[in-house]
Amino acid sequence: MNSDQTHDRTPAAASPFHSEPTVRDEAPQFVLPLVARIEKSAPPARTDALETAARAVLTVLADERSAGEGEWAQAMRDWQDARIRKVVRRARGAEWRRAEALPGITVTGKSAEVRVFPPVPLDGWPKDLARLQVSGTDLDDPEPPPPADPTAPVLWLNPDLGMSAGKAMAQAGHAAQLAWWELTDKDRGAWRDAGFPLSVRPAAPSHWTALVTSGLPLVRDAGFTEIAPGSSTVVADHPALR
Repeated sequence: MNSDQTHDRTPAAASPFHSEPTVRDEAPQFVLPLVARIEKSAPPARTDALETAARAVLTVLADERSAGEGEWAQAMRDWQDARIRKVVRRARGAEWRRAEALPGITVTGKSAEVRVFPPVPLDGWPKDLARLQVSGTDLDDPEPPPPADPTAPVLWLNPDLGMSAGKAMAQAGHAAQLAWWELTDKDRGAWRDAGFPLSVRPAAPSHWTALVTSGLPLVRDAGFTEIAPGSSTVVADHPALR
């Protein structure tokens, strides 16, 4: 699912990519591809898929190939200097095996597998990813997820918005990225070394109202798919940012 987002907080000075708070639409457009493994016989739980997608985004941001003179660094800079668009597609069987053969990182959850790839031009996807479908990412939770751990980061979803799992995966990944930008190097390192623990949960309506005005990183969607432009979708509640 496509996801173009804006946000209400300027990235921290520690971010090596963003130098201005506005999106540069005249810049070449890049997209971060994420592929969720969704086998017909054993689809992942929805919440696990959302959390795994968020950790996948963090993993590629923290990877040494994404920084300095790393092999993905230029693509990461090009992507983060424009709209930080993410697209989630699904794969199964041979499609998944072809996707795994391409350069990227597979992140696993309890039942979910998500592979994240270095950014590609919006109109220049590798053919084995371009042929994958965006639709078909409607997932359910077989059981209600447990309460979020208040000592770990929580990505709170807008309770008033209905989003497909693919759309919500992209939104959760964006919120995790905004939190990453805001953290100090020390806090980033601690989060990375712990394996990027996090929860994704819908907020209670009263809690959501408070979150939106809390000053925590807030994702506002550009509205190209599923929801209205400017919709507030996710708040990134990291303990180090409270």
